[in-house]
Amino acid sequence: MKILVISATFPPRKFGGITEVSYNVSKKLAGLGHDVTVYTTDLGNYPNSRLKTNNVEFNEGMTIHYFQNLDNYIAFKHRLFLPIKMMLKLRDNINKYDIIHLHDFRSILSIFVYHYAKKQGIPYVLQAHGSVPYLSQKEFFKKVFDKLWGHKILNNASKVIAITETELEQYKKMDVSEDKIEIVPNGINLSEFKNLPEKGEFKIKYGITKNERIILYLGRLYKSKGVDILIKSFSEIMKGLNNVKLVIVGPDDGALDDLKGLSSILTLDDNILFTGPLYKRDKMAAYVDADVFVTPSFSGFPLTFLESCICGTPIITTNNGDKIKWINDIGYAVDFDINEIKDSIIKLLNDNEQRLEFGEKAKILVHDNFDWKVISKKIEDVYISILNKS
Repeated sequence: MKILVISATFPPRKFGGITEVSYNVSKKLAGLGHDVTVYTTDLGNYPNSRLKTNNVEFNEGMTIHYFQNLDNYIAFKHRLFLPIKMMLKLRDNINKYDIIHLHDFRSILSIFVYHYAKKQGIPYVLQAHGSVPYLSQKEFFKKVFDKLWGHKILNNASKVIAITETELEQYKKMDVSEDKIEIVPNGINLSEFKNLPEKGEFKIKYGITKNERIILYLGRLYKSKGVDILIKSFSEIMKGLNNVKLVIVGPDDGALDDLKGLSSILTLDDNILFTGPLYKRDKMAAYVDADVFVTPSFSGFPLTFLESCICGTPIITTNNGDKIKWINDIGYAVDFDINEIKDSIIKLLNDNEQRLEFGEKAKILVHDNFDWKVISKKIEDVYISILNKS
């Protein structure tokens, strides 16, 4: 198959769920013998930064085209991607491909894929990565977009991919017929986790004592992530437990100053560590040394959940996110409430046996179900089913 992958972000950019998913699926599909071409942008890891790549790279069996955004500050802060030359390239080359995988929904890129794919009769698969529902942020603009293009983009897709049962229901609310929806979760590259850091490595690097227990948050520092609620819960935890450290790992996405301000107001500066983003071994070391991994709010299927699981760290999250059936097998999903989060953290910190049991179950779960090889084969099957109907 000749496959065209459209993803607004792609490595060597270092973070973002869409970045990870589009890269790993594309790489594995190329490894299965398919001709994979990727169209992406040059957005880097910080506002206004650009990736240091050639316009076209040949990497791991893929041909990757990096198109310059008109403004990478706007792309970073507002997710408004404007790669003008990509749109022209799509117009001129879309008929060379058997199928398109669009890792996007409400964007200018999606409009152009819809327009030219429909015009040339090329099937496309859409993967929205949790962006379908109307949230309080930008709700008006999303509704306007959907009235003009959104419903057309979804309805013209040959298949849409949901990563959870919750996302399947979200697609249905947008009038996508259930027979067009395939549930394919995110995956993880198990080979990257074969040689985990020794326990204690992270603590030594950051001056955390051996007997201090670590509550870890890892992800973007964005208002909707609920990190402020976690800090408030931690403030309550500190009233009853000693030797506990809250470690907050991730790039600033507009909330860092407010979170540090809240930490100071609650007099927690000595008990909360903000590390900034961590990568590869440093990130794994944080998971390994953590006693519990907490994500207060999420959408879609966070890769951090799988990373935490493969490192044997139990998860605490809330119902302020998609339904993931297996969470209660390897941790807790509680109400989005300061006291509920506090109580679940304390329960796990005080129950070594339960924490270790969750950790072992988490490792087995990921090994059996979420390797990228397994996930990519499911994606390949979706493509084949579409082309067999053509």
